[in-house]
Formats: sequence, C-alpha cells, structure tokens
Amino acid sequence: MRQKIIIDTDPGQDDAVAILLALASPELEVLGITAVAGNVPLHLTEKNARVICELAGRRDMAVFAGCDRPMNRPLVTAEHVHGKTGLDGPVLPDPTMALQDRHAVDFIIETLRSHPAGSVTLCPLGPLTNIATALLRAPDIAARVQRIVLMGGAYFEVGNITPAAEFNIHVDPHAADIVFKSGISLVVMPLDVTHKALVTAERNAAFRAIGSPAAIAVAQMTDFFERFDKAKYGSAGAPLHDPCVTAFLLAPDLFTGRHINVEIETTSDLTMGMTVADWWGVTDRAPNALFMGDLDAPGFFTLLTERLARL
Repeated sequence: MRQKIIIDTDPGQDDAVAILLALASPELEVLGITAVAGNVPLHLTEKNARVICELAGRRDMAVFAGCDRPMNRPLVTAEHVHGKTGLDGPVLPDPTMALQDRHAVDFIIETLRSHPAGSVTLCPLGPLTNIATALLRAPDIAARVQRIVLMGGAYFEVGNITPAAEFNIHVDPHAADIVFKSGISLVVMPLDVTHKALVTAERNAAFRAIGSPAAIAVAQMTDFFERFDKAKYGSAGAPLHDPCVTAFLLAPDLFTGRHINVEIETTSDLTMGMTVADWWGVTDRAPNALFMGDLDAPGFFTLLTERLARL
C-alpha cells in the first residue's frame, strides 16, 4: 500500500534532494507539491519545485504556489546559505511544466477532504505557513491528516538562524505554534538529527558516480552549500536536513527519538521561534510530537544513493 503524501517545500538544495528521494521511491504516492516562501521568496520556490520535478522526469507532477509571507511577520530568507536562486550549484534549465492555477492552501484542504480520513501524510520541509493557514481556514481537516512529518526545530543543537531558533520555525513561529497545537500526530526532524546526515566527500563522490543528471545535480548542490556549513560548524560537509523527512517515511528504523511535549516560543524577542522540547520530561505538559534525536547515517546514505540511482 503506497503512502499518500503532500510535500510542502521552499527549495533549497536539501529540499531538492528530499523531493528527488520521494519521486524515486515507489512506496510513496506524491499527490502534489506545494511551495511556500522560506529559503528564497515564493516566485523562486515554486519555480525550483518545478525544476526539480523535471530533473526527476516527472513533468506530470502538480506543483502549487502557496503563501508568500509568514502569518504575522516579515519574511526572512536564506540566500546566504542556498545562493540567490535557492538551488545554486548546478546549472539547471528553467521549467517548461506549468504551475497549477489553484492556491496551495486550497489544494491541501481539498485533497484532505476528498481522500479517506487518515490516509494522507503532510511533509513540510520549510516554514509551516501553508499548513497552518489550511488548518485555520478549514479546522475540519486536522482530523483527516494521517500525520505530519516535518523538518524543523532544534534542541541540543540549538539555533542555526538565531542563538535559539532553527530557520524553518523562526521564519513563521506563529504558524509552527498552530501546527504543534493542532492535535495532529507529529514527527519532527530537528537539527539534532539532520546535522548527523552529513555529506562527506566520499558520500558525495558516490552520488556523482551514479552519473545520471539528477545524481550529478545533487552532488553539485551539496558541493555548493557545504561551504557555508563547513565555515560555520567546522563540519566535514553539508547536512541534508530535509531528506530526513522522506527517509523516515521509507525507513523509520533509521531514526530514534522520544515522544515528548514541544512548544513554540512566539512572544520573546530573545528566543522567538525556539522549539522548547521537554526531552527530559520535566514538565507535566502532554506529549505532542515524536522528536527525533539520532540517525543511522550510513543507512541513510545507502538508501539515498540507491534511490537516486533509480531516477
């Protein structure tokens, strides 16, 4: 039985790899891809989503543009990490496939209402603006979502855009707050896990050796954005944050975590967007998320390399 998913994304090189992994995996039925403003503005994220679909040979995939700014604050972007296009590294042609006419939020609502309750998983790879907007506009859909598997937040690794906050949550903390309070089953891939998904030179060489356009593009993307992480963290390469979401759908045993309470800071200037994760169970707040803490990195890269070779 194929898992039905909607990928909500702000591509981003690591988003691109997450999408390619999903499109290469027959266990997943991607119902559509919804773009949101985040790593770069919306006009680039919706374009990049289509570029990636064409790279995977999937011009049939439906791509929808969603919210162009956070709910309650100005947009913060990350060109300093991803480059001015969001997909800097490879030289990829402009997409020829059309953007869908419908707004991403309408697509999310209509898809959840038209499929059996509990049959569709939402996979947000960027700020949670589209998901939260859908939940506000159509509260009935919360009970219809199977689960939300998202990349966002941090606890032991602390913040990567402010001292306390991870980028996706920081961009739209109010949206994240709505999602984390929604009662929907949540699986969270924080920086604690994603920083262990490091593309070393050896792992990138394995991508490049596949020799296909998609695999070579992935190698070129990680070559580009690893310069930022190497300089910032002193790490051996670039972490593939967003593919952790797709990998969890395919091989959940690669990950370990705890079912804990996670709340989002929305009022403090100092810690706005912090994911306050009760890892040690020191409050009486009810658990609301499976918050991942560790990853089998060799297993993750074996899966990723094997799937990229199928495209």
